[in-house]
Amino acid sequence: MDSFEINKIIAAVLLIALIVIGIGKISDVAFHVKKPEKSAYKVEILQNDTISVSNEKKVEEKVDISALLALGNIAHGEKVFKKCAACHLVNKGGENKIGPALYGVIGRKVASKVDYKYSKAMAAYDKNWTFEEMNGYLKKPQSYIKGTKMAFAGLRKEKDRASVILYLNQNSDSPLPLP
Repeated sequence: MDSFEINKIIAAVLLIALIVIGIGKISDVAFHVKKPEKSAYKVEILQNDTISVSNEKKVEEKVDISALLALGNIAHGEKVFKKCAACHLVNKGGENKIGPALYGVIGRKVASKVDYKYSKAMAAYDKNWTFEEMNGYLKKPQSYIKGTKMAFAGLRKEKDRASVILYLNQNSDSPLPLP
């Protein structure tokens, strides 16, 4: 290919670019759209010297825990708990794995195992593991206690959560009475 052929190719590309730009300019002139004088949507801006930020607490859904627990059963909870067994043990005297041992967890204080190093968020969470707390935590641990190091996605199905709670409650020296 000689230089004359290359010049023809470059000229064709430039001509096409000029034609596209020219058509755009001509269409802008031919189809001019007049902007309205008044805006269709008026946005009012309040002028305050101070901007107040309200810290609203999360509105937690009140769950009827007795109805929820009625959905589950211990045998199903044992099957579902296999998802948790990679990180937790639930047998009496069981040692900590990636997560703390969960024998007798229902009813005890959150982050109370002395031989396990909890995350700062979990250690600062000053509550007991009630049926309601465990339900909220198992639903989505990362959003229930922000900053927890538990990387589990959670149990979305109510029956699965109820069954695991019943299974954990059973694995205790003194299971809590069901509501």
